[in-house]
Amino acid sequence: MVSDFFISIEIDFVFLLSNQLSMKINHLQIEIDGIDKEILRDLMDDARKPILQIANKIGISGAAIHQRLRKLEQARVISGSKFIVDTKVLGYSTMAFIGIYLEKASSNPEVVKELKKIPEVLECHYTTGNWSILIKLICRDNEHLMQLLNKKIQPIDGVSRTETYISLEQQIERQIQL
Repeated sequence: MVSDFFISIEIDFVFLLSNQLSMKINHLQIEIDGIDKEILRDLMDDARKPILQIANKIGISGAAIHQRLRKLEQARVISGSKFIVDTKVLGYSTMAFIGIYLEKASSNPEVVKELKKIPEVLECHYTTGNWSILIKLICRDNEHLMQLLNKKIQPIDGVSRTETYISLEQQIERQIQL
């Protein structure tokens, strides 16, 4: 059975400065004007929206939209588009966040290398505070989560202990507003 898919455009490191949007990439500054913001808003709302529909709404050509999108991609304002699978439809109903305490900070690269091998790990962040690493993972159920913790995560060399938080329900999911 095919479930509904959602497409999102990811935008990295975007800062709103008064009425202009600008972004710093490798010490370069790119200015994004109102037309760029309108294009991004439309595509963030619906990445499947036809370029010509956006062009007609804004009042410029489809070719101009494509040129602007290429410029935004080259500047890495747009890091890509992707399908987002509804994991619950696929039987993955438990979302958890796990704080990982490391024996020493220098073991971070090796631990992350091992975490990359676990397909249920969706995100991995090197953090400040009590934990060295915070991961987000998806599981079929609590038993699956326990198996991952006991057999795959906690045995990783360099991990001293973990702290697990199960998400009961996601309340907000969004990107930066332009």
